[in-house]
Amino acid sequence: MKEEDKIKNKIGTENPFRVPDGYFENLTSEVMNRLPEKEKLAVVQKESTMWERVRPWLYMTAMFIGAALIIRVASTDRTTPGGNNLAADDTDTEMEYINMAVENSMLDDYSLYVYLADSEAE
Repeated sequence: MKEEDKIKNKIGTENPFRVPDGYFENLTSEVMNRLPEKEKLAVVQKESTMWERVRPWLYMTAMFIGAALIIRVASTDRTTPGGNNLAADDTDTEMEYINMAVENSMLDDYSLYVYLADSEAE
């Protein structure tokens, strides 16, 4: 504390920075006077063509049509027409393969019955 008191006594506590009287009253006008004049650009309004007016609507329409087509393709059923007939044909084909496998296995009916009964028990 003693050192701080010595510095305060030596330098003082008043603010050493000063602004001339009336400086801020004239500051705005002086800054504005020093700025260069800004050239005003002439704005030429070009009349829009029919294409420029229709283009955003056309693009939006194309976007919605594309989205609708994508949704339609993604949500279609993957079955062929007459899907029930196809399932019946698959069942017939599977039964043909099963019958052919049973005939070629050289098992008699009883052996096949025992085999199926054991597999159902597991």
